[in-house]
Amino acid sequence: MNYKQVEAFRTVMLTGSMTIAAQKLFTSQPNISRLMSQLEKDTGLRLFERKAGKILPTPEAEALFREVERSFISLQTLDEAAASIRRIGVGELRIGSVSSIAIGLLPQVIKTFRDRYPDVPVSVQISDSPTVSKWTATGYVDFGLVAYIVDTPGTAASIFHREKGMCVVPDTHPLAVKKRIRKSDLHGQPFISLPKGDATRTVIDAAFQPDSRNHILEATFAPAICTMVAAGLGVSIVNPLVVRYLHIPSLKAIPFEPAITFESYLLRPQNRVEHSLSTAFYACLHEFA
Repeated sequence: MNYKQVEAFRTVMLTGSMTIAAQKLFTSQPNISRLMSQLEKDTGLRLFERKAGKILPTPEAEALFREVERSFISLQTLDEAAASIRRIGVGELRIGSVSSIAIGLLPQVIKTFRDRYPDVPVSVQISDSPTVSKWTATGYVDFGLVAYIVDTPGTAASIFHREKGMCVVPDTHPLAVKKRIRKSDLHGQPFISLPKGDATRTVIDAAFQPDSRNHILEATFAPAICTMVAAGLGVSIVNPLVVRYLHIPSLKAIPFEPAITFESYLLRPQNRVEHSLSTAFYACLHEFA
């Protein structure tokens, strides 16, 4: 028994005619008849009775057809699985991100991605840049979105967004009426910073030398800093991605001088084959960044 015999037998059973089966399989009726004779010989089963120019399947043919259908359904399932893999890739998409990107930009990007790939589960893990870098290198996430580059073997970094920082103040603050805030305007102002040792904080602090700010609070994540500023606890300098998408009430974002550039990086794995869905997500990311 071979595939051509089984395919011809199934088509004859479905159509009830060797002539129609030949048309569907783009062959001749004599060829279908020959395949049926070979199949009967190979299986030792009488499959059809011929009466008045028609073929009637025997009970043995009906029983064999049921087994053939099970096999074809399995093949169809494999075809559908392959099509699904081509369409949506494998498994879920795991993203590592710093909070400023995860809370600001990322929801918009994920929405676009989900519109195109609605069946793909997406998992977002949020931490600081060093942790996201480790996650990417070890395969805990498929890729990472970070605020600065950490020397982590096994990852490759590329900039996907660059923008000048904004000074954030409460909307009732005297500085809220300014078109532009300079570092001299923040002399003695209560300032909310990222933690000491954070690379982004290092860049911000470098713009205030000599430093005359009043450091009163530290917070790990920029979104938390923004909510503290909105509550009247102080002022700060943040990545515009945070305030642009959060729309925090009572918060005013104003251009700052000297310019402080905030860069956002895409971390990709180097030591494993990249998830096919990751490439699709990168395209969505670049539409917004």
